Amino acid sequence: MTKSNPELCAARLKTLSDETRLAVVRALMHGPRHVGELMQALDVEQSLLSHHLRVLRDARIVAAERDGKSVLYRLVSKTVSGGGDARTVLDLDCCRISFD
Repeated sequence: MTKSNPELCAARLKTLSDETRLAVVRALMHGPRHVGELMQALDVEQSLLSHHLRVLRDARIVAAERDGKSVLYRLVSKTVSGGGDARTVLDLDCCRISFD
């Protein structure tokens, strides 16, 4: 693991302290998703979801790429398999967050 930047680590953890953003990250741990899929899975309006996705992109936790007419979001941070196909650990370089 590389030496972490405390300010960057604190900023990423602050970003993930929001329940909706954390739910987005958990959904993306299962693989890339389109905005519509995230809206449906999280039952969140598009404008609110767009705001949270922008915050996650700014924190370099997620990345977006065009996929035809829609946008596909994926995690930038590494995920570590917790056994089987379930990805349950998010590696932020400065720390790891485990989801049980």
